[in-house]
Amino acid sequence: MTKTTVAGGDLLGVATPTGDQLDAIAAAAVGHPAVVTRWNAEPVPYESGSPATGTLARLSGVTADGQPWSVFLKVLQHPRHWRLLDRVPEQLRADFLGNFPWRAELTAWDPTFSAHLPSGLRVPELYQVVELPEDRVAVWMEDIAVSAQPWTPDRFVTAAGVLGALAANRRDPELLAACPVPPGYGLRRYYDGAVRPVLPWLQSHDLWRHPLLATSGGTTLRADLLELAAAAPAILDRLDELPQALPHGDASPQNLLVPSSAPGTLVAIDVAFQCPLAVGFDLAQLLVGLVHAGQMPTADLPAIHRLLAPAYQAGMNQGKRPAALAEIEDGYIGSLVIRAAFTSLPFREPIPSLTDTYIDQRMMLTRFITDLGLQMARS
Repeated sequence: MTKTTVAGGDLLGVATPTGDQLDAIAAAAVGHPAVVTRWNAEPVPYESGSPATGTLARLSGVTADGQPWSVFLKVLQHPRHWRLLDRVPEQLRADFLGNFPWRAELTAWDPTFSAHLPSGLRVPELYQVVELPEDRVAVWMEDIAVSAQPWTPDRFVTAAGVLGALAANRRDPELLAACPVPPGYGLRRYYDGAVRPVLPWLQSHDLWRHPLLATSGGTTLRADLLELAAAAPAILDRLDELPQALPHGDASPQNLLVPSSAPGTLVAIDVAFQCPLAVGFDLAQLLVGLVHAGQMPTADLPAIHRLLAPAYQAGMNQGKRPAALAEIEDGYIGSLVIRAAFTSLPFREPIPSLTDTYIDQRMMLTRFITDLGLQMARS
């Protein structure tokens, strides 16, 4: 039977499936043998900052027996294909290209992750993984119909709880011992590659001359960031001394999908940082992910922040190996500092394009994280 591409076939490039592949993918989606007669591909309008993310597309169509189907395609790529590669300092680029774990998201379907998921957390159904030329991989998976309801405090509590249970389940000594890298390795690589290049801008950058930052509040923020930057190596050491677990790794709300058909369940995508990290690590991205995306005001952070560590501990208490609240709080705050304190100000963005509202929000975000970090560093 002739296959007809209705629209969007050119979007997929080397990931374009053969007729037999598409039949197999659609059959997995509908749950029985299928022949695809019509299909189209549409880009997914999501701006990912991950060097490993290539094409994002949704394919949908109709089978020969008239059944509609839809699947999600994500193309993972070697970081040499990343459009923002020039942001990596030249002196660090060779190491970055040689060591960035661009296939890490496939871990979501490995038993080291999928077999340790707590109740209320799952991964998308995986339909097919296809190796492509030039170090690319097409990952065909379930297309999750996501709830349009905004994240509420209760949903943050639910997410923190399942992340805590996941961490407790993945504190198995044998699982941690199987990792080829030491505790904190992933976060230290992030610090070296993404944070250290930014630190000189705390001393001097045109952004500090912006009217909103050239105030006493901006001057104080810069001084406090410099103090926090000096404490960052000690914070990394402190994180390594805490109880370790294998995390989700990038647990922003955008990567914990809420299915409209089962809003009490979360679907984990974009797994990252698969190495031993301090308990509480996942709470950092859970807190700030929506603020970074402009989908939640910074003013909401304090109330959400107060909920996360206790909810995470409650989740850990349901798992195999819990941790103390103080340990979780240190792992959470320390990870938040390294991942977001020094990179939330828009140093890399063209200053004329920045609105006062955007800069104000980023100042508030940085101020909030810096205050938490300094409290930890000075204790």
